[in-house]
Amino acid sequence: RLQMRRIAHFVAALVAAGGLSAATPRNVILFIGDGMSTPQRMVAEEFSRKLGLGPLAMNELPCQATTRTCSASSLVTDSAASATAIACGEKTRNGAVGVDENFHPLKSCAEVARDSGAKVGVVTSVTINHATPAGFYAHRNNRSMKYEIGLDLIESNFDLFMGGGLDGANNATNSPVYAGDLYDMARSKDWIVEEGEAGFKKLDASETKRTIWYRDNEGALSYAIDAKDASRPRLPELTAFAITNLANRADKDGSRFFLMVEGGRIDWAGHANEAAANLRDMLELDSAVKVALDWQGDHSDTLIVVTGDHETGGMSLGFAGTGYAFYMERLAFQTCSTDEFKNRYHALKAKDGTTFEDVEKLLMESYGFKFEGDPKKDPMVVAEKDIASLKRHYEQGGLADKARRIMQAKAGVGWTSGSHTGLPALTTSKGPGSEMFTGLLDNTDISKIVKSFYAP
Repeated sequence: RLQMRRIAHFVAALVAAGGLSAATPRNVILFIGDGMSTPQRMVAEEFSRKLGLGPLAMNELPCQATTRTCSASSLVTDSAASATAIACGEKTRNGAVGVDENFHPLKSCAEVARDSGAKVGVVTSVTINHATPAGFYAHRNNRSMKYEIGLDLIESNFDLFMGGGLDGANNATNSPVYAGDLYDMARSKDWIVEEGEAGFKKLDASETKRTIWYRDNEGALSYAIDAKDASRPRLPELTAFAITNLANRADKDGSRFFLMVEGGRIDWAGHANEAAANLRDMLELDSAVKVALDWQGDHSDTLIVVTGDHETGGMSLGFAGTGYAFYMERLAFQTCSTDEFKNRYHALKAKDGTTFEDVEKLLMESYGFKFEGDPKKDPMVVAEKDIASLKRHYEQGGLADKARRIMQAKAGVGWTSGSHTGLPALTTSKGPGSEMFTGLLDNTDISKIVKSFYAP
């Protein structure tokens, strides 16, 4: 009750201070780009425009707020602490999920929505017991407690989970409370559990039983840049199914729904300083936002909010080697992630008789590099000094990283870190109640506002 009064007072203060509308949405769809701050949104904006795709939908949402991301223990947050802040409305220390600084459980906005009778879903491109989704349903002292977080998922009484598999679902060695395979346990508690492309096709959007869908192993979905099989469901397809399913569930008993969708691999690409993979996952998240906006067009009582939990990699819109020029469109020549290139490269090198000329062909296919011509006339021609460096890395190791750095130097994208930074995130929104997401917000305010929509 005290927490609900605090939320009510917080929202009342916002309304009084800014003359804001107190409109209450029926449904809330919250998008979180993991590792997505202003640099990622701006570089992806320019990349999208250069590809002829127009501006990002998430950047076109009418209400905007700069959002502080620090945790209780550091100016630079991790995903667990930031997810807890966004979901639960309180700061916690890095590593903790769904608990406060003293490890007392916190109630998330998703749980408040659930307890109000709303239908609740979680969609992610990474494992569904990863830090960000866990912030909405789990209560653990450390994000590394993957098995225990999986137990919290099963007991969450949410309606729908979709994404990568449950990390450590049947690993008895990592948990002192191991009680069996998590998927079997979920089935025994009347969850529908489906796996992979075939399992996705079995799903019924009118289903009312609690449902888990995951890709065909315990890992995350692949990077969008590596997704070549159009028949496999990606984040936009998962988002579309989740919205339809939750809306159908809500319509049957006159309730509402809350959905959280995470673009999780944006963060992984940021840690790897991998610009092309980062931008392709940004575009995929934006495609999922477009799915929600299309649905909102016929359901104006729905609020859409897009935010990031923190910035990853210190991405910069510029690079000393290109001066004031910025050529992010050159990243369109890259056809795979560095991880996938490593797989292809090692497979090639394992063959008898492989030469550097064979590797040149692979570099041409993967990065669009050219090894003949004038680099002053064609920017994708590799300079002699870089060819010499590639040969040296071919012989001594580290070829993939060298190719990545050459590619990003050509595009003019720079990085300052392989970790998170303290940059604020950008929050944008559209729909009833969106006026509350303006100005300078703390990430905890997102939860407080969303909770107010579902509080009795």
